[in-house]
Amino acid sequence: MYPELFSIGPLTIHSFGVMMALAFVTAGLVLVWQLRKKGIDPQITYSLVIAAIIGGMVGAKVHYLIIHPDQFSQAVFSGRGLVWYGGLMGGALAVTLVAWRSKYRVAVIADAAAPALAVAYAVGRMGCFLNGDDYGKPSGLPWAMAFPKGDPPTTTLVHPTQLYEILASLAIFAILVWVLAPRLKRVGVLIWSYLCLAGVERFLVEFVRTNQPVLLGLTQQQWISVGLVVVGVGGLWWLYRPGARVAAAGVPAKRPVKAVGRTGREASGSPQPRKRKGKRKP
Repeated sequence: MYPELFSIGPLTIHSFGVMMALAFVTAGLVLVWQLRKKGIDPQITYSLVIAAIIGGMVGAKVHYLIIHPDQFSQAVFSGRGLVWYGGLMGGALAVTLVAWRSKYRVAVIADAAAPALAVAYAVGRMGCFLNGDDYGKPSGLPWAMAFPKGDPPTTTLVHPTQLYEILASLAIFAILVWVLAPRLKRVGVLIWSYLCLAGVERFLVEFVRTNQPVLLGLTQQQWISVGLVVVGVGGLWWLYRPGARVAAAGVPAKRPVKAVGRTGREASGSPQPRKRKGKRKP
């Protein structure tokens, strides 16, 4: 569509790069909003976003080179060749390390990051749409599009899968913020739910993408999507398993202080009932 927005002398501003930058900015703003709702100092957002940028870009590049080792020399130091799932894993690892070193629970920060991830993905996919890449298979649907200036270019009408994913990601954002968050009050529920929803979304979209199957008729991205759904469902089961004791969402819970009484039984920090003393006889 519009892979190059404008040029200033030898400097060319690409739409994909602009939308990637906007994706991180938007994610940061949503993260600040969510952290404040959870009673966490939003100053930590700067460290989290920087970690997400570094970890995400490295992870996305490494994943691409694993898939396309023959393009190592062309893609390793270029702006092309980024894979979302690699970026998600690399960014998640970097953000987890920063959150772990903070005074807040990792799960609380992860819940705040879940809606930010959904928004960032939507904005990033707009960059793919403007750049004309990651489109789908040929289609005769009324909304099918051609990408004559795409990467690679095509004059055949194809599925605009970038738009499908944008709409799906915005729907995931709305579900997390306005449907699940007000009703499910356990730490970790939003990030596990995000993994489930994002995995289902990508699994379905892959059926009209051009990626080649690798096993049992499914693409590599679909297998990763299955893994995300399994992990997300497992996390939700763990939170809501019978007898689970989980802190309410929005509270940066600290570890309870344990005390050992004279009887050797551990207390969870709550005051122990005093023993009633008998009355003295006159």
